[in-house]
Amino acid sequence: MLISVIIPHLNQPEALERCLESLHAQSGLRSDVEIIVVDNGSARPPAAICARWPGVRLLHESRPGPGPARNRGIADAGGEILAFIDADCRADGGWLAAIERAFDDPDMQIAGGDVQVPFEDPARPTALECYERVYAYRNRRYVAAGFSGTGNMATRPEVFAAVGPFGGVEIAEDRDWGRRATALGYRIRYLPEMIVYHPARTDFGQMRAKWARHILHDFRRVRGVTGRVRWAARALAVALSPAVELVRILATDRLRGPGQRARAFACLLRVRLYRAGRMLAVLLGGAGRSAERGWNRGAGDG
Repeated sequence: MLISVIIPHLNQPEALERCLESLHAQSGLRSDVEIIVVDNGSARPPAAICARWPGVRLLHESRPGPGPARNRGIADAGGEILAFIDADCRADGGWLAAIERAFDDPDMQIAGGDVQVPFEDPARPTALECYERVYAYRNRRYVAAGFSGTGNMATRPEVFAAVGPFGGVEIAEDRDWGRRATALGYRIRYLPEMIVYHPARTDFGQMRAKWARHILHDFRRVRGVTGRVRWAARALAVALSPAVELVRILATDRLRGPGQRARAFACLLRVRLYRAGRMLAVLLGGAGRSAERGWNRGAGDG
């Protein structure tokens, strides 16, 4: 069996190096592996990085977005399994073996795995790290809602061919693809042992950019006066939600001690108030398409 690992890349050479290192440190695997990196217009394409690792091919896609980059990789892939990981993620040592075992089942169609946020320095975790350990990349929740984040997903080529290509930056391509797949009757299974590690964002500006993009995506589905009223009510609910979410932060096993929980709650409060304000700005026509620029950060939550 051949597994094709497809990695979209845009201006993240150091992260890509760590990703490729993790993919070459896999254990317990019977299948052959090919790795396809698709550069999406980096200022300096990662040719030298890819050349350092055996079994890695570098392709290029001019249409912006991780979705088109993945489509380009799939078109060149020869594997019986298509596995997706983002350039800024590291694969757990058993990631590919978990995928292989799952697809030994002929009924397996689409798999989504666990995305964990590590502390860069466990002795001094940042507020964003504490927050994202609880609220970012909750793929179990996404799979229950009918899609998987494409930073940790696998499927068969025939399933992809039936569902069709990933969309561009104008939509949330992972959610769109997953829901098209489930509408056709395909099943997505969540695999907790299929683990990748995604670093937390390093500044709040990255968080703002992500939510500005997702809010624009969601607002495009709003129709009529009723839809706008519901949108405004949803913005109010987002603003008030930290009071309810305090229970989750106190109960989670992904944080330790009052200090980490306090940092997570402070960041949550800031994120939710920003989201509510941005939702109202979009409703009133005060937010433009600039939020769609840049796609490296994957789908999150919170």
